[in-house]
Amino acid sequence: MAARSLLLALALAAFSTGPAMAQAPAASSSAMLPEGPGADTLRARCLGCHGADLITSQRLSDAGWGREIDKMVRWGATVSESDRPALQRYLATHFAPAPVTSHSSDAAGEAVFKRACLSCHGADLTEQQRLSPTGWTREVEKMIRWGAVVSETDKPALVEFLASRYPVR
Repeated sequence: MAARSLLLALALAAFSTGPAMAQAPAASSSAMLPEGPGADTLRARCLGCHGADLITSQRLSDAGWGREIDKMVRWGATVSESDRPALQRYLATHFAPAPVTSHSSDAAGEAVFKRACLSCHGADLTEQQRLSPTGWTREVEKMIRWGAVVSETDKPALVEFLASRYPVR
C-alpha cells in the first residue's frame, strides 16, 4: 500500500512539472529571436520542440529554409500554407549564410587551396568541415605534417580563405 502511494505521488509530480519544464527552455531562449513578420509563427510552431539557439545557428539560404520547413512538416510540425511564406522569409532574412567577403588575401588563399588541398581532396570534403579559424589552423598544420605543400607565408592566407568560405554554422 505504501509503495502504491509513493508511486502515485511520483507520477503526479512528474506529470505536474513535465510540461512546464519542457516549455521553459523555449520561452527563455525566444528572447534571442529578432522581431518581424514570421517571428510569432516561429515561436508558436518551432519553439515547442527546438530551442532558439538551434534555429539561429542554422544559417540556411531561402531555398534551404524552405526544405527545412518541408522536412519539419513531414515530421509533424503544423505550419499553415498562409503562415509558411512569412516564416520562410523571416528565417531566410535573419538566419542566412554569412556573406563571403572578398579580400586580396582571399585570392591568394584560394590559389593555395586549389594547389595544395584540391590536389588530394575534393571540395565537398572541405565544405563539410565548417571549422573556426583556430580549427582551420589546426587542420592546415595537420595537413602540412602529412605532406601538404603550404609555406609558412601561405598558411595565414589559406586559413583566412577556409575560415571565411567554410565557417562554423
